[in-house]
Amino acid sequence: MHFTDVFLQLRRSLYASNGISKTIILLIGAVVGFLSGLLGKGGSAITTPALQIFAGINPFAALASPLPATLPTTLSASVAYSRQNLINKKVVIQCVLLGIPSTFLGSFFSDWLGGNTLMILTAIFVLSLGMSFFFVSSPPDFATMDNIPSWKIATVAISVGFLSGLLANSGGVLFGPLFIRFLKMPTKHALASSLLVAAGLAIPGTIAHWYLGHINWKLVLLLSISSIPFSYLGARLALRLHNNVLERIFGIMLVVFGAFDLWYSIAH
Repeated sequence: MHFTDVFLQLRRSLYASNGISKTIILLIGAVVGFLSGLLGKGGSAITTPALQIFAGINPFAALASPLPATLPTTLSASVAYSRQNLINKKVVIQCVLLGIPSTFLGSFFSDWLGGNTLMILTAIFVLSLGMSFFFVSSPPDFATMDNIPSWKIATVAISVGFLSGLLANSGGVLFGPLFIRFLKMPTKHALASSLLVAAGLAIPGTIAHWYLGHINWKLVLLLSISSIPFSYLGARLALRLHNNVLERIFGIMLVVFGAFDLWYSIAH
């Protein structure tokens, strides 16, 4: 019997009990919430494959439902970062204002591409960004971040905003690395700022996908319950880690989840 068939049979047996299904969703929320706070990302890129692979959630619900759960999760982690003055307000405000219309536009293209195609695209982005942390050197940290050109911020905001809407992703998985590499922000400043941007862009994406009927609100509630406290704990740990360690952890997690989700999406 093929490994995929064995995996599917095992998953069906697990979900014979609704209680087990809820427990696994709560565990996914806790793990993703912790990683979101630790790595400065909304968590959708990890939650989406985890929900489809381990919880058997259909592609569109798995893509869209993590979005509204992103808002309280990222705000919880941001509390820890804001106390250390790590959030760049200029970057956050410009990215949210420019990213919102781009996110709306991208959201309405998601139906045209189809759920499985979106899953594959998400996996490719996650995998490629994870690998970049091992092959591309990060820029040195800068003492002040007031000199970031507005055109660079606009480029990141518009492009990532569109992709965030298209892939039903809050954008943290893309904003964080681009803030580090393209805007040349210090790692912790980049991750802290990307959390708030992800929270802002989760709002238009949520509205659009709610209108399209992609969001399972019961799933949102379960994810939020466990992710909120763990995202704060993840952010507290990130503040204690060296920047290089954070980047390596970020890269490893993205590669693992991206590669597994790509295999799963293509196999099905």
